[in-house]
Amino acid sequence: MVVASVLVIVALIAVLAGYLYVVGGQLTRIAALLEECAELVRRIKANAEPIRPGLEHINRTGGVVAGALPLLYGFAEGIVTGVSPRRDPDPEDRRPARPASGTRRSRLHDGVGYRPWS
Repeated sequence: MVVASVLVIVALIAVLAGYLYVVGGQLTRIAALLEECAELVRRIKANAEPIRPGLEHINRTGGVVAGALPLLYGFAEGIVTGVSPRRDPDPEDRRPARPASGTRRSRLHDGVGYRPWS
C-alpha cells in the first residue's frame, strides 16, 4: 500500500514537472517576443518624434478642411444639378458616351503582333 502511494506521488510530481517545463518554455518564448516588440515600439516612438511638432498644424488644417466640407458639398451638388442632362423622351436616340481623350490603344496587342485595324 505504501509503495503504491509513493509511486502515485512520484508520478504526480513527474507530471507536474513536465507541465512546468512546457509552461516555462512557452513563457520564455513569450518574453523574447515581448522584448522584440518593446524594441519595435521604441523605434516607432523615435521615428514619430519629428512628427510631434507638426501635429498641431496638421490638426488645425484638418479642422479647417472638415469645416469646409459642408460648403464644398453644397457647391458640388450645385455643379451636378447644373450639368445633369435632361431626360430625353426616347433613350434609343442616345449614343454611348466616349471618353474625352478618345479610345486608348493597348500595348499588349503590339506585344503579340495583333493589329485590330490593319
